[in-house]
Parts: sequence; structure tokens; C-alpha cells
Amino acid sequence: MSRRREVSHTSARSLLMTVLGEYVLPRENPVWTATLVDALGLFGIEEKSARQALARAAGEGWLESAREGRRVRWSLTKPGKQLLTEGAHRIYEFGGAGREWDGRWLVLLVSVPESQRDLRHRLRTQLTWAGFGSPSAGVWVSPHVAREDEARTILEQLGAGSPMSFTASYGGIGEEATLVARSWNLSEVEEQYEDFIDQFDALTPETGEQALSAQTRLVHEWRRFPFLDPQLPARLLPAGWSGTKAAELFHRKHAEWRASAQAHWDELTS
Repeated sequence: MSRRREVSHTSARSLLMTVLGEYVLPRENPVWTATLVDALGLFGIEEKSARQALARAAGEGWLESAREGRRVRWSLTKPGKQLLTEGAHRIYEFGGAGREWDGRWLVLLVSVPESQRDLRHRLRTQLTWAGFGSPSAGVWVSPHVAREDEARTILEQLGAGSPMSFTASYGGIGEEATLVARSWNLSEVEEQYEDFIDQFDALTPETGEQALSAQTRLVHEWRRFPFLDPQLPARLLPAGWSGTKAAELFHRKHAEWRASAQAHWDELTS
């Protein structure tokens, strides 16, 4: 699944993947079509769109169906389980305590001619999703030097010219904060964190159905952030960074709502 598609959080298919990851993955039992359609219906997804999302997920190899009379059950395939397991790890680990940073930067030099606009666009899109920022044309930076392998894969797949990479510490000319400001729009990311906090901070579900709805929405909204936030070291972030509060909120609410949400799912599938 491409990162852009995974970040798109308003579609029936994207919501289906959230439901599958949160409730179906932890269990071995197949699920009736009607159960999945009803679950998506809690978020305003019409039956036709829900069924189309199931068909697309099956067509991409994440689900397989088995007919029992006039009814159909859905199970995760082996690739589907792997995809969702990796996604769950990324979602639940994101926002945890950051590692100490040694001050080194990974720097990529990538020259793509103006005439190759499609390649320039794809390169920018994929390096941005990988957390790189661009302070000037042809230059990409990340404080995570371990992402060099990911960058190499992107560059090789795109066939982007003759790139070069360096690891280095920031020098004595100019300010490191200026490099960050020119490379990433952190204010835009922080606005989305603030929206997340506003949406869930005061939310208190009272029934099992409300808990399932709240938990699903919580995970669904949070799963965007690993692809929006470059996860900069603490010393490079603005004071009072909202991402820290948002991460604490996500993990606290997820723990609070989990039992009730999972119990309601069991009721739906019993």
C-alpha cells in the first residue's frame, strides 16, 4: 500500500483497513460481510461503498472470502496479516520516547532536470513521506541517518540521476533552526496535532458502541501522523511541541477505551 493512499483517511477503504487492523487482526475468526458493513456504517459509509471497499481489499490480496449459503465470511490473507501487523507496530510505537540524537544529519544531493517534472514530483512526494525535508533545490536532509537505505531504495526505483549522500554535523555558519524552518512546515503539522487534541481530549464514550466508534476514529486519525511528522529530535522542535501532548493523549485514550471497544466488537461478531 502506498504511503499516500495510507494517509488518505476519509475513504471507505481506508476506514476498512483501520477496522481490520484494530479488531480483526487480533482474532483468528472470519467476519461476516454484514458485520463489516455495519461497522463502517457507524462512520457514515454507505453499504455500496463498504462492499466496494471489501472487493478492492480482496483484489489487492489482503482479504479472502468464503461463502456459506447466501452469506460470505472474510478472512485476512497472510500478506494482509503482515501488512496490518507492520501498520499496527508503526501506529502504536509512533510518538513514544525518542532516542538520543548524536547531532548528525543525512544529506542527499539529487539533481533532476526541470524537463522531467513527473520525476521531480514523484521524488519530492516519496522523500517527503520518508520524512526528508528540502531546504533548497536538489538538497534533502534528515536527522535520521538510518534512513539512508530507505532513501537509496526510493532513488533506485525512480532512477533519479546520479545522487550523492553525506552524513555530517551542522557547521558554524548560520543557525540549525533556520535549516529546520526551511526544510519542514512544522506549524502545519502542529495545527493537525492541535485538531487531534481538540477532537479527542474531552471525548468520553458511555456505551460499547460509542467506545468502538471512538476507538476506531482515534486510531484512524492517529495513523496519519507517522507520515506527516518527520519525527525530529526534541532539540530541533519548537518549545511546547503539540505532538508530545497528542501522543500522550492517543496512548492514554487507546488504553482507556480498548476493553469496551473490543467487547462490543465481540458482541457484533457473536
